[in-house]
Amino acid sequence: MELINTHTHTVLSGHGEGSIEEVVYAALRAGITTLAITEHYPLTKRFDPLGVLSMYADEVDEYCDTILRLRDENPDMELLLGCELDWLGKGEDRDLQEIYDGRFDIVLGSVHLLDGWPFDAPSSQGRWEELGADTVWKDYFETWCQAVLSDMPYTVMAHPDLAKKFAYYPSFDLSKLYQEAAEACRVAGRLVEVNTSGAYCPCQEIYPAPALLREFCRAGVGCTIGTDAHHPDNIVRGLAQGYKLLYECGYRELTVPTQSGDRRRVVIE
Repeated sequence: MELINTHTHTVLSGHGEGSIEEVVYAALRAGITTLAITEHYPLTKRFDPLGVLSMYADEVDEYCDTILRLRDENPDMELLLGCELDWLGKGEDRDLQEIYDGRFDIVLGSVHLLDGWPFDAPSSQGRWEELGADTVWKDYFETWCQAVLSDMPYTVMAHPDLAKKFAYYPSFDLSKLYQEAAEACRVAGRLVEVNTSGAYCPCQEIYPAPALLREFCRAGVGCTIGTDAHHPDNIVRGLAQGYKLLYECGYRELTVPTQSGDRRRVVIE
C-alpha cells in the first residue's frame, strides 16, 4: 500500500524542527510516494506577536522555491507545495491573493483560534477551565463549519476535532455536531484528513474520533492522511494506525490531491 503524507511542517513554522530538505529526504527514505509540505501560512503580529505560530511573510518565496527545486530533483516522489491556512473569520487581516491565485497545490484549512484565542496551545488551558468544555466545543464546531462553508480555497480540512487535544470533553453527546460537520464538508466539497498526531497528544486519539470519521464516510466526504510531523523523525509516525482507522470506519480508498489540481485514489488494503 502506498504511503501518503499530506500534512508536514519544518523549522519555518516557528515551533517545528528540520529543514525542508531534511523532511523531504526523510520521506524518501521511508518510501512515501506523495508528500505535502504544508507550512503554516504567515499570520500578522496581531495573531502571532511572538512569531512562533507560522512562517514569516518574507520567507514564503524561498519556501516555495525550495520545494519546487526539490520536486525537480526527486521526480520519483510527488512533492506538493502546500500551506496550512488558519481560519480567522471576521478577523482576517492578511492579503491572501496568492492563495486564491493557486500558488499552492494543497491548502489545509484549520481552526486553531477562537476569537483570537489559541485554544490548542499549552498555555491556553487556564481559559478552558474558565469557559468550560461545553462552550468551547460548541464554539469550535460552529467556527469550523463556518470555515468549511466559506469561500476560502481550502483543499483539505485539517484535524477536524482538534478541540479534543487536551482531553477536555463536553458533557453532551457530540453526535449532532459531528453530523453538522460532515454535512458542511459534503456541501462544500472539501476533503478531510486523518491526522495521526492526535495519538501523541494528551487526548491520545487520532484526529478525527472514530464516530466523526464514520459520519464523514457516510456523507461521502473524501479523506486523505497526514502525520502533522513537526520533526523529520515523525514523517511516518502513526500512518499504519491511521490507515487501519480509515478502514474500520468504512473507507476503502484515500483521496489524494495532486500537483495538477486533480485528485487520485489510493486503495486502502
